[in-house]
Parts: sequence; structure tokens; C-alpha cells
Amino acid sequence: MSNDLHRPTDTARPALLDLLRRTDRDPGRRILFTGATVVTMDPALGTLATGDLLVAGSTVAAVGPDLRTRGDAADTVVVDATGTILVPGFVDTHRHAWQGQLRRTVPDVDDLAGYVGTTLARYAPVYRPEDMYVGTRLAALGAVDAGITTMLDFSHNSRTAAHSDAAVQALLDTGIRGIHAAMGPHFGDWDRQWPADLGRLADRFGGGLVTFRLAALATAEIAGPDLAFGPGLARVAAELGIGVSVDAVFGEASSAAVLDWEREGLLGERLTLIHATGLTGEAWRAIGASGTRVSLAPTSEAQIGLEDAVPAVDEALAAGVRPGLSIDVEVALASDMFTQMRALHAIQRMRAVHAVHGARAVGAVPAVPAAGGPPERITTADVLDFATRQGAATVGLGATTGTLTPGKQADLLMITADEINNLPLNDPIGTVVLGADARNIDTVLIAGRVRKWAGRLLDVDLPALRAEAAASRDHVHRAAAGGGRQPR
Repeated sequence: MSNDLHRPTDTARPALLDLLRRTDRDPGRRILFTGATVVTMDPALGTLATGDLLVAGSTVAAVGPDLRTRGDAADTVVVDATGTILVPGFVDTHRHAWQGQLRRTVPDVDDLAGYVGTTLARYAPVYRPEDMYVGTRLAALGAVDAGITTMLDFSHNSRTAAHSDAAVQALLDTGIRGIHAAMGPHFGDWDRQWPADLGRLADRFGGGLVTFRLAALATAEIAGPDLAFGPGLARVAAELGIGVSVDAVFGEASSAAVLDWEREGLLGERLTLIHATGLTGEAWRAIGASGTRVSLAPTSEAQIGLEDAVPAVDEALAAGVRPGLSIDVEVALASDMFTQMRALHAIQRMRAVHAVHGARAVGAVPAVPAAGGPPERITTADVLDFATRQGAATVGLGATTGTLTPGKQADLLMITADEINNLPLNDPIGTVVLGADARNIDTVLIAGRVRKWAGRLLDVDLPALRAEAAASRDHVHRAAAGGGRQPR
């Protein structure tokens, strides 16, 4: 069979993969990708129409137009990346990964109450630790397959220490760069070990690819005061030296909470607010002035209908905040970052155009009132920036990943640009955002280790995974229908 049937040609060679696997744990191993279009997402480096990228151990060592002329090809495993685009791995800033085996159980959910009533009130209380493991591992593997190399797992079903251990172990077993953001459950019995248990988790599992954050809700409206962010939880996070991710930030109550946090000195770059829909101008002023981070979930805001149902990208940008992007809940939404980028790109540009043209109609309401006039249309470069560089900053890993900058971790994707949906390659960023999909992700590296190659995830027993996911899903459905309390 001709290698020309598969691009890039080198990934069709079993001997090359075998060599990479045999040297995977060698910190001195060097891989040189040659002849690719390199989209670094580093403003200082830009995009190379044809370039090389050198990986040394777990880090990006060099990026340039022809590294071989500098002698950088010596003692390297050379991968011909002609016909591909190298980009940083995507960063998912917020996903409830434990729900993986419940994917698309409520695809047409009516509103937030519908999601809360089914997933959090009915299914979450019957989860065993093994269900946490299966769901989280499935979500993380799906993320890697779709080019997401970093994922913040907002694990808000931490019923026992064993539940949390299972979720963290699932992240470790997939090789993803994971952030375990732990929170107590909304409903049902639990051990009340959170948030104190976060210290034990960090001591037991810290030091590798998995890091930790404290997770909380914005207000007491949904699940009561114990899970709502405030001085007490902020103190716990500060003592542990970790950041905080706050979910369900929307509407008047959250706007008031943001102003309370400003007065209490709790805002800042170590705090991430998730959704941020329907906030007041004063809340946005406080967010922007403090450097607080924001995570948008473009399909979640629109499909579940969170507050005004519009991703708050214009409000964030007007406040000087460049947001990260998130998947949120796979029970009702798509699982990949391509969908998030395209949804946000389309929705924002629709609003920007409507602000100019739609307001001419009688009775029309401007999309985003702004003192400086209508918002400018965002670009494909903007949304790719949100999905990579800004995403990394949003989860506290801006110095670690998010760009193909020498010295940062080698979390990268090799996307085929000469397949039927992408050829001929004209604009590489436009191709990644508007043309590519998961089938074009040929290769994924995380910390310099190969996790996907020639379009296939490595180290995954798919028949076994199918059986485990189905068995866990069936247990959850049966237990929820029976209404019985589950053994720990």
C-alpha cells in the first residue's frame, strides 16, 4: 500500500511509532517535526508557513523555518510533517467529566432546571467511585481524541474521598494534562470531607500532569450556602496555594456576589468565573479591573439557556478580559473544541452585525449596548486564541502550556491539512477553526509523549471501554429508577 494514501506519510510507518514508544520515557529523547505549517499562538513567534518544531523530552525546544540547517536534527527522531498544521493542544477550561457515561441523555434539555433535576438530583447521588472513574476516564479520552490536551474537570460529585480518588486516577490513567477541581455534590448524602480533603488529594496525587483547584458555585440559590464561594472557601484555597473556579455565575444574584467579592478582596487572576452571562456593567467593571479570569461555554449558554443564553464574549472583551472556552456538560452538548470555537465565532458575529443592521428595524433591541458603539466582529484567530493560550491562562497554566513557545510543555496537535475537507491549505488558522474536525487530528503529544498517532488513540482497549461505560450507565439508570441509596 502506498503511504501517499495517508498524510502525513511518516505516521503510516509502524517502525516510527515503535521507536517513539520505546523511547517515550527517555527525558533526553528529541523529536523533530519538519515541513509543517506551524501556528505557534505565541504573539512573538506568529505562524510559520513552512517550519520545523523540536521537542526535547517534555518541552518545546525550538521553532524555526529550517532547524536542520542549525544542526538541530542531530540525534533526533525526525517526523516528516509535510501537509499538516502544528498547533498547541486545546484547553477545556470547565467540564463535568464524571458524567461521561451519560453523554446525550438529555440532548434537548429545556433549561438549567431540567439539567439539575435529571443529572444532579437523580443520577449523581447513585454514583459509586467506580462510576466516577469510568465517566471521568471516558470524558478525558474523548478530549484527547478531539485534540484537547488540557482539561479542567469540575468534579462536583465528590461524595467521599474514594469518589475523588477515582476521578483523579482516571485523569492520570489517560495521560491528559488534568486539573481536578473538586466540589461537594448538590444533592444527596455525602461525607462532608470537602473542601478539607483537597489537601490530601494534592499530597497524594500532586507533582505530575494533574494539578488541583477548588471548585464552588457563585451563590446559594442552587445548592445552599455550603457550596457558595466566599471568604471561607477563598481561605482554604489560599492555604493550599491553589486557584478557584466558580460555576453558575450568571444574573443579578451573581452580579451582586461579584461586587461582594470585590469588597472582600477575593477577585484576581487566581479566580475563574464560569459562564458570566447576564452580569451587570458594574460586575464586569470589577472583573476587568481585578484581572479575574472568565470561562465561556458557548454551546451551554445557548442550548441550556443560561440567563440571556448569549455567550458573554463582547462583555468580556469590553472589560479587557480574553476568555477561555469550555465544553461543560456532555449530557446535553457536543464534546469537542471545534464546536465551541465555531459556535462562539458565529454567535458573536451575528450579534455584531445585528447591532449595526438589526437596530434599524422598528422595535429592534441592540445586541450589546456599549459606549464605544457596536462590538467589532471577532476573528478565527481570536477564537483559536481563546481555545489555546487564553484557556491555559484561565486554568492557571499560562506559563506551562497554550502556545508552542520554546520552554513550554510540548502539548501539541498535528492536524492534516491536505484531506478532502481542508485542501488546499490557504489560511491555516481559518482551516483549524472552520475546516478541521477530530478526524483531521492525526497526532497528539502531551508533555512530549505520544497519545494519539495516525488518527488513533494509543493504549485504549476500545471493546473493554465500551463494556465498562455501558455497564456503569446501566447501573446508574437502574439505581436512580429504584431510588435506593448506593453503597460506598
